[in-house]
Order: sequence, then C-alpha cells, then structure tokens
Amino acid sequence: MSRAAKVVAALQVDEMTERQARAEHKRLADEIAHHDKLYHEKDDPEISDAEYDRLRQRLKAIEARFPQLVDMFSPTQKVAPTPTTAFAKVRHAKPMLSLDNAFTDEELQGFLDRVRRGLERETDLKPDAEIALSCEAKIDGLSISLRYEDGVFVQGATRGDGSTGEDVTANLKTIKDIPQKLKGKDVPKAFDVRGEVYMERNAFMELNARQVAAGEKAYVNPRNTAAGSLRQLDPEITARRPLRFFAYAWGEAEPRAWKTHSEYLKLLKEWGFKINPLTKLCRTADDVRAFYRKIGEERPSLPYDIDGVVYKVDRIDWQERLGFVSRAPRWAIAHKFPAEQARTRLKGIFIQVGRTGALTPVADLEPINVGGVVVARATLHNADEIERLDVREGDMVIVQRAGDVIPQVLGFVPEERPKKTEKFHFPTKCPCPLKTPVKSEEGGVVRRCSGGLECPFQQVERLRYFVSRNCFDIEGLGGTHIENFFNDGLLKIPGDIFRLPGKKDLIRKREGWGDLSVNNLIKAIEDRKTISLDRFINALGIPLIGEATAKIMAQEYGDVDDWLAEMLKAAKERKKAPDDVKKEKAVAEVGESYGRLCNVEQIGVTTADAIAAFFSEGHNVEIIRDLRKQLTVEAVKRRAVAADALLKDKIVVFTGELSSMTRDAAKARAEELGAKVTDSVSKKTSLVVVGENAGSKARKAAELGVQTMTEEEWVKLSR
Repeated sequence: MSRAAKVVAALQVDEMTERQARAEHKRLADEIAHHDKLYHEKDDPEISDAEYDRLRQRLKAIEARFPQLVDMFSPTQKVAPTPTTAFAKVRHAKPMLSLDNAFTDEELQGFLDRVRRGLERETDLKPDAEIALSCEAKIDGLSISLRYEDGVFVQGATRGDGSTGEDVTANLKTIKDIPQKLKGKDVPKAFDVRGEVYMERNAFMELNARQVAAGEKAYVNPRNTAAGSLRQLDPEITARRPLRFFAYAWGEAEPRAWKTHSEYLKLLKEWGFKINPLTKLCRTADDVRAFYRKIGEERPSLPYDIDGVVYKVDRIDWQERLGFVSRAPRWAIAHKFPAEQARTRLKGIFIQVGRTGALTPVADLEPINVGGVVVARATLHNADEIERLDVREGDMVIVQRAGDVIPQVLGFVPEERPKKTEKFHFPTKCPCPLKTPVKSEEGGVVRRCSGGLECPFQQVERLRYFVSRNCFDIEGLGGTHIENFFNDGLLKIPGDIFRLPGKKDLIRKREGWGDLSVNNLIKAIEDRKTISLDRFINALGIPLIGEATAKIMAQEYGDVDDWLAEMLKAAKERKKAPDDVKKEKAVAEVGESYGRLCNVEQIGVTTADAIAAFFSEGHNVEIIRDLRKQLTVEAVKRRAVAADALLKDKIVVFTGELSSMTRDAAKARAEELGAKVTDSVSKKTSLVVVGENAGSKARKAAELGVQTMTEEEWVKLSR
C-alpha cells in the first residue's frame, strides 16, 4: 500500500472527500473479494472473521455516506463468489441470501428498532405490541439446499453465489442426518430445505489424528474440512468423513402449511430432520439478550463450532412484509460472538514467499486448541507488524481466533518472557536458493524478493495460481503436483503445463501416477486450451489485477491481441513519463494507450502503473506470447447496439437508492438502450438518474447543467 493509500485507510469515513472514499472503496472491495475467494472457494481463509467483518463494516459505512460508489462489483451487492466448475451448476428456485451482522448490543437494538418501525409502517402493529423472534445458535459450517419432490430427496446444492450453486447430491446422500425419504404429515409436494453441513469437534480431532498417523497434512479446522469433504469428486471419500447436518430454513415450498418459523422447525423434526437444539422463541428484547449470553457461556463446551446467534422474526407474513435489502433479509440478523483467545509458546518465526515475491513472516506455535481447532501457525503479516508486536522466539503469546480462520497473534505476555531473547530481524535476502536481495516498497510495509520470476518460490506459487479455480481451473494438477513437477524440471513456466501431454510417459513412471490419473490429467489440460479472455488475464497474476478487474479489462479491450498490444504501448508510454504522474494531471498526456488504461473502470494510476511495470519486464511478455502459441483465447462478444437506439452514445450516471429495481438492472437496461454507464459526473455526462438519498453526484450535475431525472421518469423512459 502506498503512503497516500495508508493515509486514506487511516481516515474516519466522515473525514473523507469523495475521491479519497473512491480510492478506499476500491481497496476494500479488492481485499474483500480476495478473502471471499479464499473462504468460499478454497476453504482456506487467511484473516479472522472479526478482521473480515471490520472490512465489510468500513465498506458499508463508505457506501452509506457516498451511495454513488455502490456498483455491481461491490461486495455488498453479492452473496459469495461465483460457483466453481468442478460440479454441475444448480439454479436455486429461490435465492440463498446471507445475513447482516450485529457485533454490539447497540447494533442489535438498532435491528430490533428497524423491525418495529418497518412493521408499524407495513402493518397495523401497535407501538407496544409483542414481536416474537425465533433465536438459534449460528452453526459454523457450509450452507446447503436440499430439494425434495413427493417427499423424496432428489437434489442438493451449495449456496454458491446465492443464485447458482454446485450440485453435490451424491455426496450429500452419504450424510446420515439427511433423510432420503421424509415421513410424517403436511410434507409439501415440492420444496427446498436449507441448512448447514458441519463436523463435530471430536470427530475433527480424530480425523486429524488419523491424518498425522498416516504422514498426511493435518486439516485446519472443522468448517473448512467439512466444506472440502463435501466438494470431493469421489462420494466414497465424503462417506468416510464424519459430516453432520442441521436444517433451519426453506426456499421454495409448494404448498406451505406453516405460518411461523418456530412451527416450521417442529415440522422439520416430524419429517425426520435434525434441528439445532439450541433454539428458543424469545418475546422481548431482554429475553433475546439473555439467550445470547447463555449460548455464549455454553459455547466452549458444545460439541460443534458456533460463531453467533441468529434472530428471525417468527411470523412468516411479517417476514414477507419486511422483505429484503441488497443481499440480506430485513427480518433476520446474525449476532456474532467476540473472538476467542488462548495462550501458547512461540517456537520460532519463519518466512514464506508468495507469488508476487512478498515475504510473509509466520509464527510457529506450540499447538493449542482454540475453540475446537488445533492452532500451530499464525501469520504475522509483515515486518511492521512484528516490530509493533515485538514478539520473540520463546515468548508466551496471545492467539486470537474468530470463527473458523487462521488465527492472529495479538501480543506477548511480558511476565512470561524468557530472560534471554532476541528481537526478530527481518531478512535482507530471500530464503530461496538464489538468496536475492529483499526490497521494500514505498512505506516499507511489504518487502519482496527482487529475484522476480527467477525466484523458484515465486515460480511455484505463480504456477499454483495459474491452475487455480478462477484461472485455468485444471483439475488434477494441485499444489503438491505443481511443486513436485517443478522440482523435477517438468514445469518452469505456465506454457510448460500445455506441453505436459507430450511427457505423459515420464509422468506415468512417477509414484502415485497410473494410466487413469495420467489420462485424466491430460484430458483436463486439453480441455483448457480454449479459455475466456478474462480468465486468461486473471491467470497471469498481474499485480493488483484480480477476477473482477480482469473481467472489466476483457470487456474494454475485447480481443487478446488488441489487449496485449495496448498493454505494451501503455508500458512504453509510462516508462518515458515522469515518476510523479497523478490523476490531477491529464494521464492522456503520458500517451493515448496509458490514458485509456487509467480510465478503465476500477483502474486508476496506481493499478495502471503496476500493469505497465509488469509489461515492461521482457520475461513476462515472453510467457504471454508462449501461451498465445498454444491456446485459443476467446474474444469478448459485445452487445450490438441498434443505430436508432434511444440512448446510443449517451453517457448515463445513476446516483442514490433505486426502489423499483436494482442498480445492476438499471445499468443493464441503459446499456441495452445504447448508453455507456459510468460512475462519475463530468461535462461529458448526458444524463444523471437521481434516486433517494442522492449525494454529491446530483449536486455536481446541477452545477454543470447536466440533465437529471427521477427514478420514476427513468422507468417511463426505459420501458
């Protein structure tokens, strides 16, 4: 992070200018998207739930003050990343949404007040009337939807992005808590049961003991292990994992006989489902708080992990009146628990090298059980964090774990520090065999190996990223295989992956590789020789370019050869320009291609400079050209716009809250009418559509004399 970005990150939201808010909004969105991928797709998070929640809270605060920054790419508008391609996709009959969170008693009271105001507005509820809430412990597992027709289990899917999930029916059929045929009365003819797949703590510990005894890597925690077990391509592997299931909600239900959530839970038990016994109907705010405290006290002794309590308005008709906002219902909320902590001895600190060369210090700990998870390592983030904490080998340290994530070290216990300890000195040379110098970026927060792609650690990590799910997604070529192939000289650069079919005889001779596994690998590689432009861009690992930005770039440039030519031109133009190019200056003065790059949505000067630096390195360009010889990169199909389109060549901006449609739907309709939708107002803007609680964009439009219209006028125009 640059010095300027660090300053903005330290600002309170109400101190920010719109430009500072835009920069911080982008940084937070990118960081949240990165952690979403790790959590939902790889089951391998790297920050705590509490840290993640703080990121989302700050993003929401910025969007509340600057609603014009909300767009389709914001994490607040999404449920989870797009499902992966390892399983068939399943479209949910009704979306599986996530919940908003409350972290304090004040935030809980805010939820209760909003519910009451909403019901008083939407119904004839009297001010002193009782609002019953169904309260239940929040299971820390993997959300699942089960489809039943005529009482028979026919299909099961993960939540995915909320609209589309992964078909894991065969694996779900191995879980004993999921009935294959329902019993009892009033079973809907067709309906979806929603719930959570989880693993109990003792079962997880026993599974890990077997892993270690077999010389295999121990799993991190029950939630990730449950998620990974359910995503096994072989159901027999899933069957060997001790998975459990709690049911707690529904999706589509025809016909629906129940009128309250608590009534539905009773029916679930009659039909043969397990429901969480830690469930209670609370009729007052005091009862709700007492239940939260009680569950919090019982949490350490429970057989499974929970990370909070969920409150739902019990009456279904009231739920329907309250409705939804963005990605969550207005009638429910998750009240999260504070982070769990424990003390253990720090055995040492070692350095890991990532695909971008960043050196990350990791704490090697004496294993300790924190909330049912055995913790042996924790990230120390960077050199500044070690300096701030002043943790040393031999220290007794305080470890915090929130939910199901890799823990963080909060500090050391002074009175238990050994007499002779030495401060940790961050290495000046990379621990890779080349021992190349370590360089600090501006501000000194991140320190990187200067070896670039010559560094074997970086080469392996880049190859791992290249074949990962959101990139080329090559099944059967996991991280261990990548490392082994690299060490033995079968792989060095990404293009070598597509030369592996010519080396199948060598692979077949390796331990653990038979005819079937080799043939499956070759087929998986061949299947990926045609790739979309956005996945191709994302797989290259260009600094600051993730999945969302890669999609935007693909839309902007359309064709891989045009994109490559423009990136090379932009890199040459930037190399000749002064180092202090800023947004205030006309970036077009640097060069036409560089200026165009800077003005692509979600790409500013900082990201453009990172891209230019990447394409200034000859070996990066050679890697891309090598891949181009072996792959078919699909061009982006752009929507054709009729010559007489109503808004052809017009520039449209939406600001404020839209009540009759989502922002995404409004933008999509504007594009169908031929308009280009942007996020900022300028003299070139043709039209600004003003919703409720509009901010500075509406004022700026008035100042510049740009045409504005209300949401109602826009609906009439766009019909």
